[in-house]
Amino acid sequence: MTSPASKPGYRLESDAFGTVEIPADRYWGGQTQRALEVFAIGDERLPSCLIHATGLQKLAAVRANLRLGQIAPELADPIAQAAAEMREGRFDAHFPLPVWQTGSGTQTNMNANEVIANRANELLGHGLGTRSPVHPNDHVNRSQSSNDSFPTVMQIATAIELRDRLLPALETLRDTLAGKAAAFADVVKIGRTHLMDAVPMTVGQAFDAFARQIEAGTARFLGTRPRLLSLPQGGTAIGTGLNAPPGFDAMFCDEAARLADLPFRPAPSKFEGMGAHDVLVEVSGHLNVLAVSLLKIANDLRWLGSGPRCGLGELVILDDGLSSSIMPGKRNPTIAEAVAQTAFQVIGSHAVVTAAGASGAFELNVAKPVLIYNLLQAIRLMSDATRVLATRFIAGIEVDHARLAANVQSALLLATALNPVLGYDRVAEITRIAMREGVTPRQAAVSYGFISEADYDVLVDAAAMASPALAPGTTR
Repeated sequence: MTSPASKPGYRLESDAFGTVEIPADRYWGGQTQRALEVFAIGDERLPSCLIHATGLQKLAAVRANLRLGQIAPELADPIAQAAAEMREGRFDAHFPLPVWQTGSGTQTNMNANEVIANRANELLGHGLGTRSPVHPNDHVNRSQSSNDSFPTVMQIATAIELRDRLLPALETLRDTLAGKAAAFADVVKIGRTHLMDAVPMTVGQAFDAFARQIEAGTARFLGTRPRLLSLPQGGTAIGTGLNAPPGFDAMFCDEAARLADLPFRPAPSKFEGMGAHDVLVEVSGHLNVLAVSLLKIANDLRWLGSGPRCGLGELVILDDGLSSSIMPGKRNPTIAEAVAQTAFQVIGSHAVVTAAGASGAFELNVAKPVLIYNLLQAIRLMSDATRVLATRFIAGIEVDHARLAANVQSALLLATALNPVLGYDRVAEITRIAMREGVTPRQAAVSYGFISEADYDVLVDAAAMASPALAPGTTR
């Protein structure tokens, strides 16, 4: 309630723990205000997508309570409207708490309860801070606990972010890479192992390998869905469902599924879903793999495009309009470097998620906020990096046909195709001669009488060597 004793621009609000002063225009209440003072650590905030998922969770909960006769319609309706507004992002600025709070996420859940209760009371014609007729705990939090609600929100937010953000970005990258694989299918280049020249392949084969890395990454994320969509809501304090009516878990999942268009279902063991977050660690692990894949792809592309005059120079990188502060006209693989840095961050985030996931003690994991903060950040980084890499870097890549042809013509290990005819030792001698005398392997083989020009040209065909089943002399 508002009191004349409050300072201008503030209101005084009282609850079971006493009276606290709150900015008059803020929808949070006493618990949130006290938590702001207690948890004065850093400035990292939980991402807005988690707040929106909390709005969805509170909306599904009040609908379930209404269907089960646990709350009167005249209270359920304004709560539902307030929760829907939270889901839409109206109250993002009213969640001021840092990530660094109680490990159950209790303060953020209480923050949501207070914001929704205050907004619901406002809709009913009452001022902020009245706690009546809608009470944050008795009504907004009915049939719930922070201990089951916050992990439920964690899984809902993760599932939505994967579906709406990461998976479409991965599809874009895979299709872009596959397009380049098709476009460069007949462009022959020299492969490299140990950073050294190897035998011929095509540029298309290299891009196809990248595309298959991304395709495999997509499959990994899709594989987590059955476990990710199994929600612990209904377990309340420790997993037994105390103070929740029978069937609340199923009713909640039914409502949440309709709201999110995802097939949520009740977790068969609420204890597992609250005390452990193995599925979220699993998702983080797949993000770690994706970061490794992106790092491999980005580094290969920037090395292959190095130059343009004094590097490998096989790929032509699109000009992004950025340059050096001292070297006019210098072009750098800026996007590849940015993507690599996001990969470093996500690899580090996985270590945090792993430690947080291992912090379950008996019936409750007590590192939920830091776990979900790092996980959702990693999803966002991988989604954005993937899309930018595809649309602003890979889509514009071309090949330097002249450079590639010159590399292929002078490659020493073309002579490997002679192994079935001349044997390993003689071919090794040819490559040594070519290297020592600075000539092509064809010149070395012919001039030293190992093979005729005609036979060499039949057996050593770089394009055919890139598809061994077609190469002359192949014994497969």
